[in-house]
Amino acid sequence: MIFFAQKILRKFPGNYTFVVVTDRDELDDQIYRNFQNAGAISEAGVQARSGEHLKRLLTEDHRLVFTLIHKFGTKKGVKHPLLSKRDDIIVIADEAHRTQYDTLAQNMRDALPNAGFIGFTGTPLMAEEEKTRDTFGDYVSIYNFMNSIEDGATVPLYYENRVPEVQLKNDNLNDDIYGEIEKAGLDGEEESKLATEFAKEYHIIVREDRLETIAKDIVEHYVTRGYTGKALVVSIDKLTTVKMYDKVRKYWNQYIDELKAQRKATTRSEDAKALEKLISEFESVDMAVVVSEGQNEVKKFEKNKLDIKPHRKRMNEENLEETFKDSKSDLKIVFVCSKWREGFDVPSLSTIYLDRPMKDHSLMQTIARANRVYGDKSGGFIVDYVGIFENLEKALKIYATPRSGTIEIPIKPKEILLETLEQKIKELNKFLSDLSVDPKKIIRTKSGFEKIRLLKNATDAILKNKSTKKKFLTEAGVALKIYKSILPHKRASEFLLQITLYEELINEIHSLDPEVDISRVMDSIQGVLDKSIKSREYIIEESKKGRIISLKEIDFDALADRFDKQHKNTEFEWLKNLVSYKLKEMIRLNSSRLDYQRRFETLIEAYNSGSANVDHSYKELIDFAKELKKEDERAIMENLTEEELSLFDKLKKPDLTEKEKIQVKKVSKELLTTLKAEKLVLDWRKKQQAVAAVKKEIEDELDRGLPDSYAVPTYEEKCNTVFQHIYDSYAGDNHSIYEAIA
Repeated sequence: MIFFAQKILRKFPGNYTFVVVTDRDELDDQIYRNFQNAGAISEAGVQARSGEHLKRLLTEDHRLVFTLIHKFGTKKGVKHPLLSKRDDIIVIADEAHRTQYDTLAQNMRDALPNAGFIGFTGTPLMAEEEKTRDTFGDYVSIYNFMNSIEDGATVPLYYENRVPEVQLKNDNLNDDIYGEIEKAGLDGEEESKLATEFAKEYHIIVREDRLETIAKDIVEHYVTRGYTGKALVVSIDKLTTVKMYDKVRKYWNQYIDELKAQRKATTRSEDAKALEKLISEFESVDMAVVVSEGQNEVKKFEKNKLDIKPHRKRMNEENLEETFKDSKSDLKIVFVCSKWREGFDVPSLSTIYLDRPMKDHSLMQTIARANRVYGDKSGGFIVDYVGIFENLEKALKIYATPRSGTIEIPIKPKEILLETLEQKIKELNKFLSDLSVDPKKIIRTKSGFEKIRLLKNATDAILKNKSTKKKFLTEAGVALKIYKSILPHKRASEFLLQITLYEELINEIHSLDPEVDISRVMDSIQGVLDKSIKSREYIIEESKKGRIISLKEIDFDALADRFDKQHKNTEFEWLKNLVSYKLKEMIRLNSSRLDYQRRFETLIEAYNSGSANVDHSYKELIDFAKELKKEDERAIMENLTEEELSLFDKLKKPDLTEKEKIQVKKVSKELLTTLKAEKLVLDWRKKQQAVAAVKKEIEDELDRGLPDSYAVPTYEEKCNTVFQHIYDSYAGDNHSIYEAIA
């Protein structure tokens, strides 16, 4: 909408007014903020507060006006008065699938008879009457569900029929009840109509034993998921929403009690820690109800032995929407019926528990809450308790046809993931077999020492070169992601040992790299594998205490001797990673060392290309590391700090005498001392005067202190080089890139 309005203003001269219309307060506020944050709003007070305020805004001259369509309301049977005959008013209707086809929409056209209209919606009303096209004209641009998945703008959705015995038969539900269910949650009258006119069907949906089964299953599913994103539970009406909250809370507390009982009976320390972690995690989970407020709702809920008061208190006093959107908040599960099913984005939301009959655009809008891209979320999951798959297929054929034009449903049954995982494991095992690694043998081996030997052999084989390492890490990462996605599933245990093997090999490879936080990697691994405590029996906790990451502490002669006896690819990988890590840090502190980086890259390229064997490459790498070690110790040899050495290297020039070197060292020390004490104030780089003062101090200090052999062009070059170094390295107020080594 912002791009559309700005493009009109840019390409077509005129005094346009854009009237942005939606049908919910929160959407109106959200759209207004979006325009505001984009810098598109140049005046205040253009968000209509009432019908009278809207009339005034539309009879005045404003570039943008924001309103709810309800502000075009009139008394029954009364035509809306004309507000403007202008033909340069453009009405932008957001969510153009809901309230754009009835009395309010007609009132808007009566008020603005010459205005242009454009509608934005992800789910136009297409079935049978094709109302959206009839109202707004033909489609200007179509970007549908499948397109967004193909482009990576959204994640795929997976469908799971969890408890077949609670599914509703379609012959119990007709078009009338679907229509009435769509209204449920708007007000008490409509909910009452649903419960009375469709008593038989309604009873099927809300019967107690069915809700108990679903609540218990929601807890079982939630606590055993692989990707632990947020969840939305969608019920048929407000009463059932609160009832479902109470039931889920009951089974949630029972589950925590079971974990505590297991912890009490556990003697093994590793299992105890895992259980304690789970107990802490699940005890911190917050849940909330979000439903619209109704007249006399307290009495109505009390009549049904339910208490809405604590929920209403939270809804009124807390910003539950913002809290739920915050991926780090403890509010993990929210229970709704009509709220938050449309125009509400929570990227970390990954699971929707659906117990509300829906179809067409309403169904699409709801399931789309789970398809936002976020972190390592591989997909959204629709857990179906009402049997909506037939309706889902119909809706997706309307809203999700891919660019090819063929019908390909972009939401897949979860069983498809199992097939994909099986295929991925076959491919990975063949890849390992081609490297002379036998995955089945490693899994079968029970002896700890023998298993360690086999794992190290496998790691060494994978590290044959950069290509084999990259392929394994990529493919194994995909396998883990798929495995996380299928959890929970009755067949998940079939793949546990294979996945655990891949994870152990990934961990072995990462443990060779000082730049990888192994504790974070292991936490990620265990986040999945802890779902089955027995998987811990497989993981070998051998020498993960960390390797030396200081060149100063390495005995290179002993390292060369050890190379002949141990796994060559593994040792090369470790030393290469260590040197790479150290080199990056050394160059960050002193850019004069860039030549070392070029030499290192040449050496590694020769190894990866196969033009040099591993023995020759390892010898070269040790020689290079020895040189780097000397360079790392040079500041001490020169009687300088690391930051003084960096400045000295930038100031020196070829053919300096010993006396001149002493002079350049002296000016390096004095310049740094003066700048840090007097000139490098807080945020100095943002202040023109402070920048000028630093430049002048550098010029004056170098003019006074550099040897006479520095000609004017050399002096000017050094002034510029030193200023750029100071600018890049010192933020001011004693903050610099050298803080960590001070």
